[in-house]
Amino acid sequence: MTKTLVIAEKPSVAQDIVRALTPAYGKFDKHEDHFENEQFVVTSAVGHLVEIQAPEEFDVKRGKWSFANLPVIPPRFDLKPVDKTKSRLNAVVKQAKRKDVTQLINACDAGREGELIFRLIEQYAGGAKGGLGKPIQRLWLQSMTPQAIREGFEKLRSEQQMQGLADAARSRSEADWLVGINGTRAMTAFNSRDGGFFLTTVGRVQTPTLSLVVDREDKIRKFVSRDYWEVHGTFDAQAGQYLGKWFNPQWKKTDDAEAKADRVWSAAEAQAIAAAVRGKPATVTEESKPTTQASPLLFDLTSLQREANGKFGFSAKTTLALAQSLYERHKALTYPRTDSRALPEDYVPVAKQTFEMLAHSGMRHLEPFAQQAIGAGYVRPSKRIFDNSKVSDHFAIIPTTQAPSGLSEAEQKLYDLVVRRFMAVFFPSAEYQVTTRISKVEQHSFKTEGKVLVKPGWLAIYGKEAANEVEDAKEGDKGQPLVAVQPGEQPRTSDAQPKGLKTKPPARYSEATLLGAMESAGKQIDDEELRSAMQEKGLGTPATRAAIIEGLLTEKYMLREGRELIPTAKAFQLMTLLRGLEVDELCRADLTGEWEYKLSQMEKGALSRAAFMQEIAAMTERMVKKAKEYDRDTIPGDYATLATPCPNCGGIVKENYRRYACTGVHGTSEGCGFSFTKSPAGRTFETAEAEQLLRDRRIGPLEGFRSKAGWPFVAEVGIVRDEEAGNFKLEFDFGDDKDEESGEIVDFSHQHSLGACPKCGAPVFEHGANYVCAKAVPTPQQAVPSCDFKSGQIILQQPIEREQMGKLLATGKTDLLEKFVSNRTRRAFKAFLVWDKEAGKVNFEFEQRESKYPARKTAAAKTGAAGAARTSAAAKKSPAAKKAPAAKKTAARKPAAANYRPDAALAAVIGDGAVARTEVVKKVWDYVKAHNLQDPKDKRVIVADAKLLPVFGKDRINMFELTGIVGQHLHSQGEA
Repeated sequence: MTKTLVIAEKPSVAQDIVRALTPAYGKFDKHEDHFENEQFVVTSAVGHLVEIQAPEEFDVKRGKWSFANLPVIPPRFDLKPVDKTKSRLNAVVKQAKRKDVTQLINACDAGREGELIFRLIEQYAGGAKGGLGKPIQRLWLQSMTPQAIREGFEKLRSEQQMQGLADAARSRSEADWLVGINGTRAMTAFNSRDGGFFLTTVGRVQTPTLSLVVDREDKIRKFVSRDYWEVHGTFDAQAGQYLGKWFNPQWKKTDDAEAKADRVWSAAEAQAIAAAVRGKPATVTEESKPTTQASPLLFDLTSLQREANGKFGFSAKTTLALAQSLYERHKALTYPRTDSRALPEDYVPVAKQTFEMLAHSGMRHLEPFAQQAIGAGYVRPSKRIFDNSKVSDHFAIIPTTQAPSGLSEAEQKLYDLVVRRFMAVFFPSAEYQVTTRISKVEQHSFKTEGKVLVKPGWLAIYGKEAANEVEDAKEGDKGQPLVAVQPGEQPRTSDAQPKGLKTKPPARYSEATLLGAMESAGKQIDDEELRSAMQEKGLGTPATRAAIIEGLLTEKYMLREGRELIPTAKAFQLMTLLRGLEVDELCRADLTGEWEYKLSQMEKGALSRAAFMQEIAAMTERMVKKAKEYDRDTIPGDYATLATPCPNCGGIVKENYRRYACTGVHGTSEGCGFSFTKSPAGRTFETAEAEQLLRDRRIGPLEGFRSKAGWPFVAEVGIVRDEEAGNFKLEFDFGDDKDEESGEIVDFSHQHSLGACPKCGAPVFEHGANYVCAKAVPTPQQAVPSCDFKSGQIILQQPIEREQMGKLLATGKTDLLEKFVSNRTRRAFKAFLVWDKEAGKVNFEFEQRESKYPARKTAAAKTGAAGAARTSAAAKKSPAAKKAPAAKKTAARKPAAANYRPDAALAAVIGDGAVARTEVVKKVWDYVKAHNLQDPKDKRVIVADAKLLPVFGKDRINMFELTGIVGQHLHSQGEA
């Protein structure tokens, strides 16, 4: 008997399909990797099991990244299994190749990525033939309820119906590969011309998105605030007082974006207006009219992500994960990866069923509104809600007819958000009475606006949040009625005062506002309907935008500071390069938005795949050609001039594309030859960091460096004298102890101790730029140091006075210090310094505040005080700290679970007993330091003694090998 193979995207979906089909098609037997009955075999992928790659002859291995091998535009793409899911792929392919399986059903998620996942698996299973040749049908699900799944099986789509989506899915994948591989390798080759390996990643959608954030930050940095004045008047009517603000009735919009009808640009003019009207009667005209406000449209994914970010601070990634869980696991929401904000026209009965469910759901705060909607017949056909022309493959996100249970707090918040929006869209519009009053005094006009909510309509669903739901609310609009003015009455201007203000720069992007900018390809569109029309030309799709933002954060092109997204120096350098090379497609969001529009046209069959890929190939060739043929000395850009002079000749140090270099005393010559790279070991200095390095000749420890082999490391950076070259140069400092190396004896006899060392109890003194334990340096009493306590006298630009260090040593904590400055964001922050006994170093502790939002984390908090300013020798010297800096610890953090046990060889070094994986490397390093096993010529090399030899398996290892080696000697507590 022949069977049909159903391939779902995830195991949980396969189980849902089996449960839904069992009543109609009989019981399924469960096997290791699939379910089976007489008619169906149901199995699943786990996301992408196969990925595209260039054929072997076109592949360029890492280390061969040069212009000689670019561009890479293969005539076809081969497939390769995703390494970590090979076993799952083999299991799916085995079922697909069965002789009794005569047709396939693609039950992956209903979208571009789901189509691609299935098509690549089917192609891989067919081998050289390019497919299995078995008939294919498509299961298209908007909801995961059993009824919806059964209905989906009754309305399977044909392979031909899905061909446009399949073409768009493959084209998107191949376009991203071509632009990503060629762009990244070309820009990396360009940036690595002077030596080293400076990885510079670019992407077809990622980089134009980054350009939006960089452009906004550039406007903020260049913004020059202007003083302006408003004139506020107080008017005494018979019924009471009211306020008004001066405005110019003849004002018209100009190119000056900051000019407004109520702004005056000189204090003298503002004072003259106030003086002219003070004490004078006003002639009043008034217009009062009713207005209505409809509820916002239903949610698509992007608008849901924006709302959740604004209300709850959820990242786009978190919102998508929660919505996906509510769709897949709880069956409580419809398919979330949608760009539609309307429902199909035949969905009115389903909407009524959903209201019936909500009326008896147990959600007491919403049940009365659901019952009101049912009783008043609010659910009826409306083009604003039900419109087939605004629904493509998916409709808006709404609750299903299934009431959820067991939701987490975050899931409940998101579900509640969707339910309220769903209900609100059916409720009547909110009705207001809006009054505009003009009070004219001595030819000067003052405007007063009053807005009174007459009927709340849909706003009632939001209760106390109603005021926040009113869009376009004007500042000072409290909704109170105005005091009445009788016909012919002339209220007296009892007071008039000019109010001095300053113009403000544009706000930084949050995830909510960046998602909106991506949706409209960077165009500032406030109108909801017009923004919806622009969606097809947006950057990325609703399903991919969260991943794009997360990718930029991972690559350190942006930092998340509270709710703000801040581009790094690395981001500015990339934009300078691309604009200098005139690679417009990766710099302008609107141009890349055109590519996304063409993919959507391809989905509809209106554009051929060949034509699109030809355009992408031409773009790729042009991008590589521009980088390869660039022959000028530097890339043009908006570069900084440092305030600190050249350490060699006192000349002016200026930034160029690659370096900070001396330009002579007048700033116009080639200077004395002093310079240092902007991006040592692949980490780009922020301008403030470069300034600090030049001023203090030292900075760090800093994270984010990478060795030539790609290993991450942490180090201090110094500017030191190079006697051979007769100039200064940049140099990494991995924390070698200069006092130990020189053997110079330090005499503390003339100093008073600040207190007892928290590590060993010996006295602590000032020494150089640090506070140090007397046993941490060679002294007449102890030639060989036995302790490693050190703490900087200046930490992130905050001087640590003797009094505060004394308090730290005596009580374990300083007072609240207010002048720390984050190296990354250049923002000031407050913190206590505390002794972290568990970590064995000084760390930050932040002031506890009552807030409805989580506390903002500064970049400095992520590295800890020890990591930021050489506060302990352990943080300074230990390569274990370099792999896992104090960064992610504060004094309040719980220790990692001790759920590993060392084998006999490792136990001989660190001792037996349960241990956390993060502790192991530190213990090994403590052993190495205690037995002086670092190579004197290269402190990054460890020389094995009799105990370490069985662990290492060789005489010497590099510190970067240590983590991997010790991991082989650990067993989880559950293992034998």
